[in-house]
Amino acid sequence: MSRMLAVLLLLLTGPPTAPATTSVTVYYQAPPAWSTVNIHYAADGGSWTSVPGVPMSADSGCAGWHVKELDLGGATGMQVVFNNGSGTWDNNNGGNYRVGTGIVTVSAGAVGSTAPCTTTPPPTPSPAPPPTSGEMLGGDPRKDSIYFVLTARFNDGDTTNNRGGSQHVKSGNAANGDPMFRGDFQGLVDRLDYIKGLGFSAVWITPVVLNRSDYDFHGYHGHDFYEVDPRLESDGASYQNLIDAAHAKGLKIYQDVVFNHTSRWGAKGLYTPTVYGVRDSQWSWYYSEKVAGKTYHPLDENSTGNTYNGDLWNGTAPAGNTCPDFGTPTGGKSAEGYSLYHCQWPSPTAKMFPPSLFHQCWIGNWEGEDARSCWLHEDLADLNTENAVVQDYLIGAYQKYIDMGVDGFRIDTAVHIPRVTWNRRFLPALQNHLTAKYGATRARDFYIFGEVAAFVNDKWNRGSVNHSAQFFTWKERATYSADDTTAALEQFDYENNLGTGNQPTSTNAFLTGNTYHAPDHSKFSGMNIIDMRMHMNFGDASNAYHNGKDSDDSVNDPTYNVVYVDSHDYGPNKSSVRYAEGTEAWAENMTLMWTFRGIPTLYYGSEIEFKAGQRIDCGPTCPLETTGRAYYGGHLAGSVTAGDYGVVSSASGQVATTLSKPLVKHVQRLNRIRRAVPALQRGQYSTEGVSGDMAYKRRYTADGVDSFALVTVSNGATFNGIPNGTYVDAVTGDTRAVTGGSLTVGLNAKGNLRVYVLSTSTTPAPGRIGDATTYLK
Repeated sequence: MSRMLAVLLLLLTGPPTAPATTSVTVYYQAPPAWSTVNIHYAADGGSWTSVPGVPMSADSGCAGWHVKELDLGGATGMQVVFNNGSGTWDNNNGGNYRVGTGIVTVSAGAVGSTAPCTTTPPPTPSPAPPPTSGEMLGGDPRKDSIYFVLTARFNDGDTTNNRGGSQHVKSGNAANGDPMFRGDFQGLVDRLDYIKGLGFSAVWITPVVLNRSDYDFHGYHGHDFYEVDPRLESDGASYQNLIDAAHAKGLKIYQDVVFNHTSRWGAKGLYTPTVYGVRDSQWSWYYSEKVAGKTYHPLDENSTGNTYNGDLWNGTAPAGNTCPDFGTPTGGKSAEGYSLYHCQWPSPTAKMFPPSLFHQCWIGNWEGEDARSCWLHEDLADLNTENAVVQDYLIGAYQKYIDMGVDGFRIDTAVHIPRVTWNRRFLPALQNHLTAKYGATRARDFYIFGEVAAFVNDKWNRGSVNHSAQFFTWKERATYSADDTTAALEQFDYENNLGTGNQPTSTNAFLTGNTYHAPDHSKFSGMNIIDMRMHMNFGDASNAYHNGKDSDDSVNDPTYNVVYVDSHDYGPNKSSVRYAEGTEAWAENMTLMWTFRGIPTLYYGSEIEFKAGQRIDCGPTCPLETTGRAYYGGHLAGSVTAGDYGVVSSASGQVATTLSKPLVKHVQRLNRIRRAVPALQRGQYSTEGVSGDMAYKRRYTADGVDSFALVTVSNGATFNGIPNGTYVDAVTGDTRAVTGGSLTVGLNAKGNLRVYVLSTSTTPAPGRIGDATTYLK
């Protein structure tokens, strides 16, 4: 989206009026020994007053208090400290006082909002806030399969929080009666039984934090990381309610999180840039009339879908402004012929963000160091994640969601943060918080998997180890400078110079012959990965399988990889459309994912080939209904009750029709088979002594379990050198007695499967699981 076009996306919010300034009246109860009181302050986006600040006046109506009214221009808050003019300071123990507008009191280290010495009636008791704490379900994440939803596009349980935004008409969504924010937590709660009925035991949801942009339904334009977006919540269906409801049904919640960037408007509580604006005859349609104390609230849309933006703009350069030529005409014109101005829109190169908190450049080389230290898109203000203030802001935010009981984090754009920063700061901080809450052993059940977007088909991302997914599963192996920015550069050069041939290797995914061995996680970073190589090569299952195998020795433990065919971003080979190679190909892909190493993951609707062949995303240039991010709720109408994972006990209406589709039956049975055979969940694998294209043996021997399985997908195979004993196929129930260490399987049907499970003394074969389906028979 161009800068000019983006400026024109918002529409009229009210009649033009002169912009208002914001003010604050500060009351301070000084220590009795202070005869003089000064207030030293810095408005948001501005500079500190000269020391010692400005004098405060004794409040004649309230003994012991001093007062000062301050004009903050367009700022909505400030930092303040106090002194007695003789070198004694009250700076909140070095933390400064953070205050907003209106009435502010500071007394004995506490900040309030009621003027002192006034009589006010007692407040009306309000209902107790909903609980904001819970516990994760726990358990090895490899036991689960994951269903991935765009929450705002999945199912609408509460129409009152639907919002179309400023692009509702332009995008074509209005014509379809399809607001971008349509699905919500209530809708997800209402269809947890659908997800469980498919056989999934974990739900990956898109980011939940408060977003701010013109087209932010996906959740990746975070503005307040400490607040949940109200367009997703309802009375009785808060985020905490969703977590609790999922857990009650035995479903985990994996929350998508962003550390790399904020919205283009920065992050509330960290920094929000002030842009130039003017409510004249040309631009009053865009800039909201300023209202003292008013801030952005995404539910507060006007009739054209515009939200309040009076907190973002100013007609004069704010104190401390560093954006050159603030408010002077650029000489350019908008599409309507309106004058454009310098500093009218956030940009990394216009010095609108403090370099201590945000990066100041655009990415030029996607395999270069700048891919980790520059903006990747104009909607995404790139955080300086090597800064301690930024680190503390993000860590504090995501610890909150850990405390709510989420079961794991999917980390967006992980590749755009240096590995050493993950390994030094973010991953240890999360692990420490988890350990404090759950203890060291259970803390390891919290599942973290990162998106390291290497959109290539080879093992290493164009030869760059620093931009390859497997690289992020490893701890550092060198000592770098204490300064995080310097360390990031040192780490990049050190590993780049070592190259692809000198990276660590692992046998954690591989059997030794037929024997399982305890994995070595001593060098594990704490971050698992999305299997980008398999994803990129899923043009067909065999290609994905052989490429995945080729990369497995370079991943710390690929049995923890998230494996999917397509997503909300891309299809295989960086395709811009949802997978469309046909039902048989989908069935074969699923059969491989559910029996090979890794955690199988399905993007919502793939079970019915929803929007196959449609472009995945086109922003506001086309209706969402025509994309891979379309609303799915129409396929879920009616009622559904899950009797167990992969078992629907009752269904009616349209959802019953959805559940009758052949791929639905396929994935239900695959989930039931995988849940019954531990080797398919957590086992290492080997192809030693195995002939066949997609054929392998898997074993898991730990925790009182000894599960050994022979697997072949679509085609026949022969397994030599295997343990003697009784093997039972989980698909057909066929029983084989092996006495000579060899078993041959005949099979020739795309998407079909044989899983011959050895009956061991500790783990008997489960026998045939489920009834025959179109592809499993």
